[in-house]
Amino acid sequence: MDAQKVDMFLMMNSKFFESYHLNAVRDKLMSLDESKWGLVQTLQFKDPTTALIISIVGGGTLGIDRFFIGDTGLGIGKLLTCGGLGIWTIIDWFLIMGATREKNMELFQTSLY
Repeated sequence: MDAQKVDMFLMMNSKFFESYHLNAVRDKLMSLDESKWGLVQTLQFKDPTTALIISIVGGGTLGIDRFFIGDTGLGIGKLLTCGGLGIWTIIDWFLIMGATREKNMELFQTSLY
């Protein structure tokens, strides 16, 4: 694939991935043929900042932040325990952005492999 397209994709979408994932994303995109470019453009990544805002505003206690990123099991766990009596909610304020980026990487990998 064209290096300029790949670099533009990375500039526009780097906030959706951890910094150490960017080289793997670039390598994978460079090895793709042009026919997959449309698929890459249609991937819907979750915004880590949105997940953090949901978690802080009050959705963290109810597990809405975990439902948002696709962690249904953890979302149900947080919902039933009221965010682990608030402890799990506070811990997620620090972890939810990384978890969102990991989920985005999983989406990228599963849709292109």
